[in-house]
Amino acid sequence: MKHLQNTLYITTQDTYLSKEGECVVIHHDSKVKGKIPVHTLDGLVLFGQISCSPFLLGHCAKHGVTVSWLTEYGRFMATMHGPVSGNVLLRKEQYKKSEDLEFAATLARSFLIGKLHNSRTVLRRTARDRPDPSLDAAADHLTFALECMKKPQPLDMVRGIEGEAASVYFGVFDRLLTSGDPAFAFHGRNRRPPLDAVNCLLSFLYTLLTHDVRSALESVGLDPAVGFLHRDRPGRPSLALDMIEEFRPYIADRLALTLINKGQVTGKGFVQQKSGAVVMTEAARKEVLFAWQQRKAEEVQHPFLQEKMRVGLLWHAQARLLARHLRGDLDGYPPVVIR
Repeated sequence: MKHLQNTLYITTQDTYLSKEGECVVIHHDSKVKGKIPVHTLDGLVLFGQISCSPFLLGHCAKHGVTVSWLTEYGRFMATMHGPVSGNVLLRKEQYKKSEDLEFAATLARSFLIGKLHNSRTVLRRTARDRPDPSLDAAADHLTFALECMKKPQPLDMVRGIEGEAASVYFGVFDRLLTSGDPAFAFHGRNRRPPLDAVNCLLSFLYTLLTHDVRSALESVGLDPAVGFLHRDRPGRPSLALDMIEEFRPYIADRLALTLINKGQVTGKGFVQQKSGAVVMTEAARKEVLFAWQQRKAEEVQHPFLQEKMRVGLLWHAQARLLARHLRGDLDGYPPVVIR
């Protein structure tokens, strides 16, 4: 099993990263701010005006450290990884099965069964503490959608069921917010760009999750660009977007709710631009990144493998299970579901 390594997030503008021996060296204002051994990292995420030496990029590629570039406010721009790893036969099987619409629909249903189950759990946990008929009704709708998803369905029908369920889930998401801060008023999901603080926070967490899941898929030799639920599109990590579905409510949504409801982020951490887009301040972004790393370090029991592992290893375990399924060593893909 892969040891839990860390993602290094660089948010301070005009930082320069270089290589010294086996270390990443962090420079700012002509001073060395830190040195981190490359072997302790599995990713670099760079926000805004961050520069890297070509020697460092080459070293990261050689050692399987994925480098991702985002805008200063967290919008994904590009990623770099080293030579393709893994058995070429696995990728050939992935490509072949992605063209099989029946297989794609079955695998897509597995990803979404995890998402619907975990979304329902998020609603029910709040409803237990603060009874609310709207939460109960939404949870019942997700139960119905879950039962439909368990039956063989064509891919378009699978997407339709998921889309309607997501609309119901986010239709009551405001009932999960208890901070009372008017800055966190929520009136539905929006993105590209996010138009309020809650959507800004959710989109940021989904971006972090996508980076980590993409790295996990690459580490077992799968092509993150070739998906089953999300179809191929140039520049889109479709398979990573498939796999994050089961983790969105469990990891990202719950963390967003915790950060807001416990006051770890406040309305002051979000700024509306002239375009209407809402972005996070650097201070808020650092708070979220710290909480994200803490969340990944928590220990849970994998529901299928029955092994205790840190949250940050769950997607590595899922990537291996997916590879086994594509090779035919596992009858189905078991998503992570929470109780």
